[in-house]
Amino acid sequence: MINFNEPTLIGKELEYIKDAVIVQHMLCGDGKYTRKCDKWIEENTGVSKAMLTTSCTHALEIAALLCDIKEGDEVIMPSYTFCSTADAFVLRGAKIVFVDIRPDTMNINEDLIEEAITEKTKAIIPVHYAGVGCEMDKILAIAEKHNLKVVEDAAQGVKASYKGKALGSIGDYGCFSFHETKNYCMGEGGAILLRDPDMIEQAEIIREKGTNRSKFFRGQIDKYTWVDQGSSYLPSELNAAYLWAQLEEADSIFDDRMTKWNLYWDQLNDVDILKDRIELPYIPDYCTHNAHMFYIKAKDLDERTRLIAYLREHGANAVFHYVPLHSADAGLKYGRFSGEDVYTTKESERLLRLPLHYNLKSYEIEYICDLIKSFYRAG
Repeated sequence: MINFNEPTLIGKELEYIKDAVIVQHMLCGDGKYTRKCDKWIEENTGVSKAMLTTSCTHALEIAALLCDIKEGDEVIMPSYTFCSTADAFVLRGAKIVFVDIRPDTMNINEDLIEEAITEKTKAIIPVHYAGVGCEMDKILAIAEKHNLKVVEDAAQGVKASYKGKALGSIGDYGCFSFHETKNYCMGEGGAILLRDPDMIEQAEIIREKGTNRSKFFRGQIDKYTWVDQGSSYLPSELNAAYLWAQLEEADSIFDDRMTKWNLYWDQLNDVDILKDRIELPYIPDYCTHNAHMFYIKAKDLDERTRLIAYLREHGANAVFHYVPLHSADAGLKYGRFSGEDVYTTKESERLLRLPLHYNLKSYEIEYICDLIKSFYRAG
């Protein structure tokens, strides 16, 4: 079976983990490897501060606290996203207001955001699907006009950009994921990115269980204590060591994924049997993507279901992606849909993700593409 995903293991991951344990004698976070990862993110995005977290979910939770989200506030986001995007704000008591997506990028439709704003709205959460940037200029203009915070869910966006700006560095806060399904991984993990240096101290306090422990370890205070609300959002140094080995090879991993993404494109684009039968990803001119995923869109849910079954019968594990949050039990309980669901459900039922990971071979991609052609040739 061709696996849909396999976590990347490129070189020195195990060597660095061994170093953390035997040489550094440090298993908890904020050691040598955590600092290296934080610095890499800062240098590659231009933000004032980046801090590794135990997950992108937890990075979003920190962002929700920094945005001072409270009971009864409203937060605008697409329904086509992972539940963590909403959970982080639901935990603060917010009502989620879902907005329809664009059918081309699968991102939030920036033209529908303003009509979803009420006197209770506190933040907009754009989600950069597949590492393709949302229309951030318009989103930022709307946020400025209505005095709203912008939190970028850039879980899939590491080393991708919008108009030359790194995803995750454009809004007030950005959130990365380093889950094992992402381009660069540490098992479970993420990072929060801050533009405003004045927010760094508060973010450190939240991340360190509500204490000023970070200032203590910098020698700025002689003891640390509990000063505000927070939680344990600091990842293990073992996870950071694994990630650092990948960030050292970030360009190589990027090039490898892009080569495979382009091979899918070349194999499936402008093929007679597939014309008007499937759609391929759309990348706007103002975006540089990171080959996080390659997907196709079938005609409808029935055809996608049959295609997934056909691929699996022939040894290729393709998967569908998010079930829109507004249709889930929790979405009905904690959120509402603003306007009409024109594209969210329809497009989500068409989308099929193909295998894409570091260990995937070129001949396996060609085989998968041949299977897709055979499926449509037979149908």
